[in-house]
Amino acid sequence: MKKRERRRDGISRGIYILPNLITSGSLFAGFYSIAATYNGQFEKAAIAIIVGVVLDGLDGRVARMTKTTTQFGVEYDSLADLVSFGVAPAFLVYGWALSQFGRWGWLAAFLYLICGALRLARFNVQVNTVEKGKFNGLPIPAAATFVASIILLFYYLGGSGSFRHLALLLAIYVLAFLMVSTVRYNSFKDLEAFRKRPFNTLVVFIFLSLLLAAEPQVMIFVFSSAYVVSGPVGELVGFARRRRGKITESEKHPDGHDTYRENPR
Repeated sequence: MKKRERRRDGISRGIYILPNLITSGSLFAGFYSIAATYNGQFEKAAIAIIVGVVLDGLDGRVARMTKTTTQFGVEYDSLADLVSFGVAPAFLVYGWALSQFGRWGWLAAFLYLICGALRLARFNVQVNTVEKGKFNGLPIPAAATFVASIILLFYYLGGSGSFRHLALLLAIYVLAFLMVSTVRYNSFKDLEAFRKRPFNTLVVFIFLSLLLAAEPQVMIFVFSSAYVVSGPVGELVGFARRRRGKITESEKHPDGHDTYRENPR
């Protein structure tokens, strides 16, 4: 029997049912979010995006665990991501708040969408060149999670007023910039660091799960906000360390190279 043809990077050319079914579920969540936004059910639309993010995290992991990663699945996943985490959040934020700004509102929503599409395209062509365990720019599922978490938190707190409009408008512009930036984000695909300390990981996981179960709207917002901010903060910390290292080296070697001085007698 002829063996399934594989590319050099280990991605086969076949089509497998399970991971693509999960991807289809994520795509359906994006479609449901758009339909809910159209009907004015913004909270349900935000929940659907969160469900899509969970399914998007599962399909790739299932494919890697079952060794059923295919080129078809990679392309299908990108198309589903564009709908669920690009079109759906852009349509949601415009219908929920940004329509109040007229031209600036739809411009912000479209900017989020096009930056998300560019982010996905860049990821597909740089997938084998980016540092392992890192994302180049804010991942579009994380941006969509942050958008959905803002809306869920707003309804949870029973807020009202127009202050949300300006805050969300600024947030959308920031998210769009971060998606197409070169700011590095952790991918959390490499679990080796967690496997070295399984007991500590288990305790932290249980604690976070309890917090999430107790206050899901608040904790989703906290987690997503922390992840969005982690990229710029990490870049600033890395820049400060590199600058401190250069200053230290210049103090040790003011002439740019090692020197040796004899004590005069």
